[in-house]
Amino acid sequence: MSELAEFPGCELIERGLADYAAGQVTPESCLLAVAWGRLQRNGLPLPARTPERFPEPELQLYELLRREGGDAYSRYNALLRRLISFEQSLAQHHHRL
Repeated sequence: MSELAEFPGCELIERGLADYAAGQVTPESCLLAVAWGRLQRNGLPLPARTPERFPEPELQLYELLRREGGDAYSRYNALLRRLISFEQSLAQHHHRL
């Protein structure tokens, strides 16, 4: 993903991919599951999907953040904004190819 390293939120996607491959349910792997279809449609190579691990990724993400303490709602929205920024950058990149 070196060519995508400059995209906002790339670190979240890279961590999500690593966590997903390791079978870990983390905020980053939940974000990856939230955007799976859009990322795949825009050319991001993804491993085989196991949807049973993430039946409701948005709810899983929020629950993980809530358990960590602090303002889960604000953190949830901030992560989704970063994800959307990454998706938009990826889509622009994909359409230029």
